[in-house]
Amino acid sequence: MPREATPERAPTISRSSLSQQVAEHLRHRIHSRELLPGLRLDESELAGELGVSRTPVREALRQLAAQGLVEIRSHRGCFVSELTPEDRREILPILARLEGWAAHQAAEKASAADLVRLGRLQARMERLAAARDGERYREVSRAFHLALQELADSRWLENLLGELRRKLELTRDRSPGVPGDMRRSAAEHRAVLRAMEGGRPDEAEAAMRDALLRPLDLSPSRARKKETSSRRRVVAARREA
Repeated sequence: MPREATPERAPTISRSSLSQQVAEHLRHRIHSRELLPGLRLDESELAGELGVSRTPVREALRQLAAQGLVEIRSHRGCFVSELTPEDRREILPILARLEGWAAHQAAEKASAADLVRLGRLQARMERLAAARDGERYREVSRAFHLALQELADSRWLENLLGELRRKLELTRDRSPGVPGDMRRSAAEHRAVLRAMEGGRPDEAEAAMRDALLRPLDLSPSRARKKETSSRRRVVAARREA
């Protein structure tokens, strides 16, 4: 007699893979800012919400702590990591260099159709800045930067930029959001686009780098302006003396 077919067993999820799934779920919520920087994460609440025991949640939080996304503080619990002003001052110059290089590479490789697509994004940034819509402005600005990154076509550049951008999301203050900042940012992106349209990769790179260094007042062009202004004040003071 033919043997009865043994029913196939459903694949089981190991504890380690379950903790990885929980970690990925929490990672997404942190990057999407559903879980804000500084928020305390309660193991029991998360376990109940996700329908798992506390063990995979605890293991997931340890994974996220190793990646710098959460901080486990002795006798106080686990908190979503939050960048300090000093962290931002260290990260932004590095990001500015990489974003500038992406703009340089994109300027060299962009087709006419690519420039039209970037122009549409930049025009939307102008309109959203005028409408004072900070949330949507950030979304379109991000799309502009990702389009440049795509045109640069570098796997290593993509990985490095992605990691630094995710780190910067761990800050409560995500400028631009003030109308003046948005208008200034839109103008800076316009300068990048104009340089690309004119086939000037070095200028596109410098414009992008300056735009990202502006919040720290560290851009080379601003440094030169400040130095010139300082010299003028010294000369004026000497004349008055």
